[in-house]
Amino acid sequence: MNADRPRLCVALDVADADAARRATRSLAEHVDVFKIGLQLFCAEGPSVIEAVRNAGAQEIFLDLKLHDIPNTVAGAVKSARRHAVDYLTLHTGGGRAMLEAALSEAGPIKLLGVTVLTSLTDHDLAEAGHTLGAPALVEQRVALAADVGLAGVVCSPLELTAVAAKLGSGACIVTPGIRLEGDASADQRRVATPERALADGATMLVVGRPILGAVDPVAVARSVRSGLQVSK
Repeated sequence: MNADRPRLCVALDVADADAARRATRSLAEHVDVFKIGLQLFCAEGPSVIEAVRNAGAQEIFLDLKLHDIPNTVAGAVKSARRHAVDYLTLHTGGGRAMLEAALSEAGPIKLLGVTVLTSLTDHDLAEAGHTLGAPALVEQRVALAADVGLAGVVCSPLELTAVAAKLGSGACIVTPGIRLEGDASADQRRVATPERALADGATMLVVGRPILGAVDPVAVARSVRSGLQVSK
């Protein structure tokens, strides 16, 4: 993906389609991409994709973090293609064969490789059996994603500089874990402000609670997006 400017993505981490529609309608003018994750997708099923699109979403990011045997993931990607989503995530930890199988069915969908979840620390990774810490594991998985030909990757703000240097211009570098000044990090551990993430090479910022949980979500979204437009 060639990103002509950084993009703001709002994570629709809400309970149901009605809440997703309300949020999308109110924010659509100030947001480039709306992300549908596991909570909303499991609550409503694929119909929520059309509901969000009809509410005004320009682009839809289906964040399912697919991770299974190659044939199963390829089938899931083929199914997602029927819903005309713009972005779809899968775990780079699934390996080369899985990533290549997914690409074989992706068509116009931009596949994004999840590297290491922003909630995980080096201690968490070691406890799960990984011998590499987050920075080294992210670097290894980014190299695989680039070699296979994914449209981009998802990484925490703390790995952005290394990821951007490795991928160069033209890649989609998606960064969750965005927190505004004064926000609590909640369950995410590797976080940064929008300004820091942009300076370090992010091309898409994923923001959820800092916008949806604000007293005035529209004002916060407008402020974040104006910062993106100034930055490039």
